[in-house]
Amino acid sequence: QVQLVESGGGLVQAGGSLRLSCAASGTAVSINYMDWYRQAPGKQRELVGSITSGGSTYYVPSVKGRFTISRDNANNTLYLQMNSLKPEDTAVYYCRWSSYWGQGTQVTVSS
Repeated sequence: QVQLVESGGGLVQAGGSLRLSCAASGTAVSINYMDWYRQAPGKQRELVGSITSGGSTYYVPSVKGRFTISRDNANNTLYLQMNSLKPEDTAVYYCRWSSYWGQGTQVTVSS
């Protein structure tokens, strides 16, 4: 059974940093194409970025240069390093593999 569990969210001031984790079980982060999404209040869930099995990454323009996706194959964990955070980054962040989603972790950026 596949499980994805996000952690690392919290409250941070604008300009600060957070690192989100997505611990996977039942699948291997090393061989899969995985994504980070986010959903702000009153808005649709949107893609933040992706990482391929080969390690290539993609980011939406609004986070490119500030966010970095990486993974730890030994611990089967996906990460989202978020720097230079802005109030508009406030959202619930989710990791996704195939049709599986985590429960999300709240990120709140104060101005």
